[in-house]
Amino acid sequence: MTTSAPPAEGKRLPWSAIPAGLRAEIERQLGGRVIDAVTQPGGFSPGVAARLTLGNGDRAFVKAVGDLNPESPGIHRAEARLTATLPAGTPAPRLLGFIDSDGWVILLLEDIAGRLPAMPWRPDELNRVLAAMTDLADALTPAPISAPPAASRYEDLGRGWRALASSQPADPWTARNLDRCITVETGWNEAVSGGCLAHGDVRADNVLLTADRVIFVDWAWACLAPPWFDLVTMLPSLSLQGGPEPEQVLARHPLARHADPDAVTVVAAALAGFFLWKGTQPDPPGLPTLRAFQRAHAEVALRWLQVRTGWS
Repeated sequence: MTTSAPPAEGKRLPWSAIPAGLRAEIERQLGGRVIDAVTQPGGFSPGVAARLTLGNGDRAFVKAVGDLNPESPGIHRAEARLTATLPAGTPAPRLLGFIDSDGWVILLLEDIAGRLPAMPWRPDELNRVLAAMTDLADALTPAPISAPPAASRYEDLGRGWRALASSQPADPWTARNLDRCITVETGWNEAVSGGCLAHGDVRADNVLLTADRVIFVDWAWACLAPPWFDLVTMLPSLSLQGGPEPEQVLARHPLARHADPDAVTVVAAALAGFFLWKGTQPDPPGLPTLRAFQRAHAEVALRWLQVRTGWS
């Protein structure tokens, strides 16, 4: 069964929402006047995300957030730091400029002449992305730059089931197995310890397909993890968006061959607990679709955890 996927979209603002003085600074850093700005809907940042065309023919991509969501400025700053240090040849947009002023955090990035994968997933496009993930992990192991460990970058992923313990789970399977899930979840730190620079947030809306490459965008959550981390954490979204079930992908993907099965189960449990827990929370400011997105992921991740554990 495939659950219908809510849109992975935040509350976008138009290019004109950026104050005039900062728009002028953007044009100064890019070296030309912006004559067109096309808003891009995908992704969860509650701000501006637009493809820019300059009067001299150059193009760029702008991401900008103000104070609509308290966490977003820090996420954008992290993305700028990490993107600026990615080694040449990494399939990621280059950072062209950065502004942190007057309550706004603005990234100016290379505009990629590509498109998002079709949804639901087409087999040929999914195979391209899965192959590119192998290449990405190989190229970034050992990690060429410093980044936070996955355990601290995603600390909430290791405590979802414990957070749920204070409530009364409505799902019978969850109620019966809550203590078991908490026990498995405690292995989070050890399970995700590794020396690969993982993207940390691979989903369809963070992938662009060009004529000959797969480009991974939005590197704000890059972290040190096992080479299989990006693959395994992506699996619920694949199934949710019309792709194969998680175990089908794991059975044939090269990155899964060297993954500790117990560690994969820990990650599956952590994802299920995190999505279940977060799905019960109010919508964050500027992100009206996030909780529905997480609740849909929880259904898939929980079904996957049931398969991996065999618990009744």
